[in-house]
Amino acid sequence: MNTILTQECFRYNQLLRTMTEDLKNFKDANRGLVIMNDDLERMGVTMLNNEIPARWTEENGCGFLSIKPLSTWIQDLRDRVDFFREWAW
Repeated sequence: MNTILTQECFRYNQLLRTMTEDLKNFKDANRGLVIMNDDLERMGVTMLNNEIPARWTEENGCGFLSIKPLSTWIQDLRDRVDFFREWAW
């Protein structure tokens, strides 16, 4: 059980780091601090359409499988992270 918990925590931490980096870059691009590239623009359009950005999906190795829209996916992510916190303690 400990091995599985460790692997899942590693995977979710990787997802959270990716999300943090992407959202910071997108915020900076919107403020004009960095250049808006195609990837950031695609991510912004995807989020505007309430879809999960491609880098956050399971296909890219860090997300989890879901067909939910972005807003519900975020809440599901929070619930999963809270579950891991409680399980680990």
